[in-house]
Amino acid sequence: MITVMRHELNMQDRSFSTYLFGFFLLETVGIAAMIYNINNKLANFEYCLSTISLVFVLIIPIITMKSIAEERKLRTDQLLYSLPLSMWDIVLGKFFATLVNFMLPIVFVAVYPILFKRYGNVYLLTSYGSLIAFIFLGAALIAVGMFISSLTENQGIAAGISAVVIALNYYSMDLANYTSSTKQGSLIVLILFALIAGVIVWRLTKTALGGIIAAAVLAGAAGIVYAIKSDLFEGLVPKVMSRLSLFNRFYAFVNGNFDVTAIVYYISVTVFFLFLCVQSLEKRRYN
Repeated sequence: MITVMRHELNMQDRSFSTYLFGFFLLETVGIAAMIYNINNKLANFEYCLSTISLVFVLIIPIITMKSIAEERKLRTDQLLYSLPLSMWDIVLGKFFATLVNFMLPIVFVAVYPILFKRYGNVYLLTSYGSLIAFIFLGAALIAVGMFISSLTENQGIAAGISAVVIALNYYSMDLANYTSSTKQGSLIVLILFALIAGVIVWRLTKTALGGIIAAAVLAGAAGIVYAIKSDLFEGLVPKVMSRLSLFNRFYAFVNGNFDVTAIVYYISVTVFFLFLCVQSLEKRRYN
């Protein structure tokens, strides 16, 4: 894993997208701090982090689109498969290398609360608690982006899908207000999720039958539960969307609450999508 991580760090250090990401993140934080903290004379740096969280929609696809898709495009993934390394070593090496490059600009961002402390009353625990949550949120989204990158060899497609997925998660709370809260509406949405899961299984297994079976099982399970106890579907989708939102959990830190369950959730999401990424590579290696 360490060998892969060093190799990826060397490759990413020579990549223009890495510097573009760092510049964009620091520029965004600087502008937001000037607008919200300096011009409005607010000492709460966590509000700045809350405001710029939308930047993940752009920066995560930039730093993850090449992680695996480029390997597949250049056929260098065959070399990775021939190495005496497990898929976990490869995926974790790439993940931690990307995470390191993500955290490097954060080192400079971490200076802001100390600077603001000289000119106002800054609650450093809230500021740095939010910054820690910001890093864990980024790690979870990096894992999501890497999994999407493992499904295609086109970097543009990987970046586009990642941006859409992250944007949908960011606006999930707003979308929940427009989602049907009726029993029938919840059932329809769950069936749609079953179809999406079937597509993911199909992409992982490369067999249409596997995807069809997975979608049919999930949709059938939802139908059986609906037939037995339909009251469970009342307002289910809005609740699920709010629960799955990565960004909604981040706002608890901005409000001064260090939510340990949110950190556990971020770690769980990270591990889950890294696991899916490993399975995607294992399937390709087997083929």
